[in-house]
Amino acid sequence: MTSIQAPTHCPSCESELVWVNHLLYCRSANCGSQLQKKFEHFAKTLKIKGLGSVAISKLPLFDLSDIYLLTKDEITSALSSEKLADKLYAEIENSRSAPLELVLPAFGIPLIGNTAAKKLSSTIEHISELNKDTCERAGLGPKATENLLQWYHWDFVEENFPFSFKFSKNTTPSAKGAVCISGKLKSFKTKADATAALNRLGYEVKSSLTKQVTILVNESGTESSKTKQARESGITIVTDLISFLEN
Repeated sequence: MTSIQAPTHCPSCESELVWVNHLLYCRSANCGSQLQKKFEHFAKTLKIKGLGSVAISKLPLFDLSDIYLLTKDEITSALSSEKLADKLYAEIENSRSAPLELVLPAFGIPLIGNTAAKKLSSTIEHISELNKDTCERAGLGPKATENLLQWYHWDFVEENFPFSFKFSKNTTPSAKGAVCISGKLKSFKTKADATAALNRLGYEVKSSLTKQVTILVNESGTESSKTKQARESGITIVTDLISFLEN
């Protein structure tokens, strides 16, 4: 009986393959097939019509940020069509206004998809606020947090992309006011759960003490800097969120 020999090198880039949990992976950052899929995922997530597999293979793209460096002439030359170039260029320009809840999943970070982005929107407003604490308060698991922060500190360069890197916010004033949560909660398992409960009852949750905040939640019993600031500003301080919501 002839034995089947597992491949040792990537068929796309010839890099040596690595065994991970009985599966073979190519770890080369310059693997053409991986880059192709990375671009396809990015374009699909941001809904950039016209930037499909065929267009990606023809355009001079080596990094995701290159998408926003393309000129209309470069696209026309690569696609051999001024009409297609006009449409694609317009789509790329439109994607510049994408909010962080769409942009973050587009980077293809393992375990960071729409659900993780939605959770993060409850604790941060801008990508610069990403850290272990905000990820944990948002309810992200240890592995998802590790993947996200590793990408943020080692692979991400904000200046290379045109996005605002802010979560979109509902501009309609909340019916009952804005709430800021300080410290660890006792009445809810996670800050994300507390945020969801507050949102359902008409409250808006802020990550910091903005001028709109009328209520500060502090169940830890520790006189944090936020608590001191709230007390000085006459903001209502809540020490038991569930009791507060039930009344």
